[in-house]
Amino acid sequence: MALILIVDDSPTEVYVIRRALEKVGYETASAAEGAEGVRLAKTIKPDLILMDIVMPGVNGYQATRALSKDPATRDIPVIMVTSKGHESDRVWGMRQGAIDYLVKPVSAETLVEKTQLALAG
Repeated sequence: MALILIVDDSPTEVYVIRRALEKVGYETASAAEGAEGVRLAKTIKPDLILMDIVMPGVNGYQATRALSKDPATRDIPVIMVTSKGHESDRVWGMRQGAIDYLVKPVSAETLVEKTQLALAG
């Protein structure tokens, strides 16, 4: 089954997302901030990354941009999962390389559906 990397500084959010994905058979890993997420992505080569935006240090925009520009990680799809709900935030996230943008709170059904679509290519 696919490996999903969750990059979010909220342990509660990581737990909720992990639970929804593992319930349907996905494997998960997590990182608590953007730089750690980028490093982990290079190491474990996840099939998909779910990226928060507002995090200490390297934020989700910066991490997504770094991932999309690096030949080692640019083919890993990134879905932004964030509380930033303005259209300008979504547009900026997509410009950094994200393939989709979800605003928290996200239902487990929507999360699983978007994950499946992203993995299907």
